[in-house]
Amino acid sequence: MKARVWILGCAALLVAACADVQGASNGPSDGFIKELPEGVLAIAAKYQDLSAVRIDPADGCYVYRYAGPVETTFLPLRAENGRPICTRPAGVAVTG
Repeated sequence: MKARVWILGCAALLVAACADVQGASNGPSDGFIKELPEGVLAIAAKYQDLSAVRIDPADGCYVYRYAGPVETTFLPLRAENGRPICTRPAGVAVTG
């Protein structure tokens, strides 16, 4: 009887472990900007995917989702001249 309870308990844990953890944060409030400002659109380099852009809270710069052949990561959104596009000047610390 105890063995059956252990087997059922372990089976429940294994099924729960198979749940999609990433799916929990991929809802409509995933932090992406719906409409980029016209100024950002005008200076952003053309090779970047502008459909999934958000602001990195650590430095205030725009980052975009890059889906590479191995992994998906966030890269700095860059202007045509190669500089990152930020919402505040470099060196300004975040307080709060």
